[in-house]
Amino acid sequence: MIAKEGRIILIPLLLITFPIGIYAHASNNNILIILYSILGLLFLFSLNFFRDPVRVVPNDKGTVISPADGKIVKITEVDDSDVGESAILVSIFLNVFNVHVNRVPVNGIVESKERKSGKFLAAFDHDASDLNEQVITIFKNDSGKIKVKQIAGLIARRILCYANTDSKMKKGERLGFIRFGSRTDLLMPKKYNIQVKLGQKVIGGETIIGNL
Repeated sequence: MIAKEGRIILIPLLLITFPIGIYAHASNNNILIILYSILGLLFLFSLNFFRDPVRVVPNDKGTVISPADGKIVKITEVDDSDVGESAILVSIFLNVFNVHVNRVPVNGIVESKERKSGKFLAAFDHDASDLNEQVITIFKNDSGKIKVKQIAGLIARRILCYANTDSKMKKGERLGFIRFGSRTDLLMPKKYNIQVKLGQKVIGGETIIGNL
């Protein structure tokens, strides 16, 4: 399945590439054939980037699932004004070949959503968690507060978030989308037991990050 966020890029690209390809081969114009090949590769890359596969969401009560596909690049404790002291921070780096759909990590109510302007450092740079442009969403339930930070990267310049304050969202539901390489940070209370390790590849909506 293709993510709806990709239509704005895929449809125009297809409408441009297809007629150029037909004319290039009909006229045997080498320059147009090269242009068609480049556009075709770009279309295939975009088609792969905007994929949105179905995920089997674990419904175990008391678990926090990964909000994104990617690689765990940081696990540490931080004092967070919203989540609490010694909150657990798990950072996930998404390269351009990962699925870029972000998902809700827990069942809960959206307490707040904030868009924060900032820099566009490379997403694997740990400073990006604090300095880069990002959207911060806080969920609350009986177990406390969970924070998700959708962080722009060097190439990613467009963060989409569909959470609405005071709305109820389900674990595994689509939270948003980040176009091209990016980073997603998850902060949860210290009472959760970490179920992942540094360097591990995780699947958004499926991999359990922590449990009570």
